[in-house]
Amino acid sequence: MPTQRFNVFGRLFDIERRGATWSVLAVGNDGKRAPAGFVIPEFVVDDELEQFLFDLFHEQAAYRKGGIFRVQR
Repeated sequence: MPTQRFNVFGRLFDIERRGATWSVLAVGNDGKRAPAGFVIPEFVVDDELEQFLFDLFHEQAAYRKGGIFRVQR
């Protein structure tokens, strides 16, 4: 599965399924990527990513603009 980019309340993350696990990288303002500091469990499927990210980051919604959506690249 190719890398998918998500905007999560203004922060960008690149997420890719590698076998049974997810790889998650935070994308900086300069475009550099680094480990995101959180893990997506193996049981989460592609169609559930937005909901999982919302459940994980919803408390930040009050402090940041936007929502959670896939970014077309």
